[in-house]
Amino acid sequence: MIRLLKVKEKQKELAENANGGAPMKKQSAGELRLHKDISELNLPKSCAISFPNGKDDLMNFEVSIRPDEGYYLGGTFTFTFQVSPIYPHEAPKVKCKTKVYHPNIDLEGNVCLNILREDWKPVLNINTIIYGLFHLFTEPNFEDPLNHDAAAVLRDNPKMFESNVRRAMAGGYVGQTFFPRCV
Repeated sequence: MIRLLKVKEKQKELAENANGGAPMKKQSAGELRLHKDISELNLPKSCAISFPNGKDDLMNFEVSIRPDEGYYLGGTFTFTFQVSPIYPHEAPKVKCKTKVYHPNIDLEGNVCLNILREDWKPVLNINTIIYGLFHLFTEPNFEDPLNHDAAAVLRDNPKMFESNVRRAMAGGYVGQTFFPRCV
């Protein structure tokens, strides 16, 4: 019986090789799930996904978010996604490439979004994360900050926060920190 299975595997491999050269790399469960998630994406018009390493590298991609309301209206913010082979049992690693004045994103690009950490569940998907990131720009949360200074200004003086966001997005200083233009 075992010998029969080996013969079947060999026949399958030969058939695959005959169809076009090199044998196909076997996809991990994480890659299969990610492929499904990406094919089922239903993004808002203000979000876009790209694959800087080409379509062969689904595990690393970028998402651009251009909020259409709120403090960050008109800005473009790019996030990198690194997806583990054990996805969806582990949340993707998400970083903001755009330096932004935001209570939930620090100056190194780390993102404070509960579904990327303690509230991650395998039933969640890439679409959910993108909507979560989009929501951070429409309703920043000063109660769970990574950038404590921005959170304090948002909590205590929303008009000053709005002014700081505009200055940062236009390419300027907020305090001692310079922010490149992102509008």
